[in-house]
Amino acid sequence: MSSFGDLNRVNTNIQSLDSQLSLNRINRGLAENQLRMSTGLRINRAEDDAAGYSIATKLNSRVAGLDQALQNVGDAKSVLDIAESSFDTIMDSLIEMKGLATQAANDTLGDTERGYIGEQIAALGEDINQIANQTVFQDFDLLNGAEAGNTGALSLTFQVGERAEDTLTTDIDAVNVAALFNPENTGVNNVGDAAGAGGATDGSAITVSVADANNQGTITFATGTDGANSADFRAFISTIDDAIDSMSERVNDIGIAQSSLSVREVTLSQGISANQSAVSRIMDTDFAKEQSESVRLQILQQTATSALAQANMGPQSVLGFLG
Repeated sequence: MSSFGDLNRVNTNIQSLDSQLSLNRINRGLAENQLRMSTGLRINRAEDDAAGYSIATKLNSRVAGLDQALQNVGDAKSVLDIAESSFDTIMDSLIEMKGLATQAANDTLGDTERGYIGEQIAALGEDINQIANQTVFQDFDLLNGAEAGNTGALSLTFQVGERAEDTLTTDIDAVNVAALFNPENTGVNNVGDAAGAGGATDGSAITVSVADANNQGTITFATGTDGANSADFRAFISTIDDAIDSMSERVNDIGIAQSSLSVREVTLSQGISANQSAVSRIMDTDFAKEQSESVRLQILQQTATSALAQANMGPQSVLGFLG
């Protein structure tokens, strides 16, 4: 800032230097204001607000993780939806089995008719195995249980959050014939044992064997003089009821897992929105404020330019001393 008497010194125009300094400061502020308005960001470089920039970077990384976790939840729900649709089809087959077994349990049918019904039930069992084989997502065989032997449960762990511990584990039990009718996975399960009631007396009239190539189980009905009779089919009805109960438990477990994923979906959506709002408050420009600041700086720029012009004219007054 110029001092008293500086206007009388021509070699160094202090007033002009002060005006230039002020104009440069205003021009720099105006340039930063235009940058914020052009990018829409309040913080364009770390030097604009180092602490705010660091906080916003962390929040952005969290948003990225939450966004991917939300996609993971969608994929997980797709997996469970595929399993559930197959569960519904298998349940329909079991219900049809029960109807046929109930029909065969009536003594109004002869051995030949029961043989036909047995063939239908065996075919339904094969259909259940085929459904289990065809229910696949990516590389996962969903309905044949653990990899070692088509029994037990397939355990899937879904990453449903942006932290390492944000996981949800779901077990999908096998639903092939062996798992539903021979849950102990023994070689042969005599599910239609009606010894002493006519027909087979060794408990082998209706059996489920897991000796097939895929360990998925097959339902076999004895034929001929030792074929399955009405009492055998009545015993088999209870076995089908047990299989239906097992399927109901599986459907219930899938429903619980789907419900948990839906809750996570809502929570993640809210988390993404909240974190993006926080980033916006830190990083984004308030356009109303910036526009007002732009008008102020433009006015100051004009007045500073005028002041600089006047300061440059100051030394001309010294010429009067030389006249």
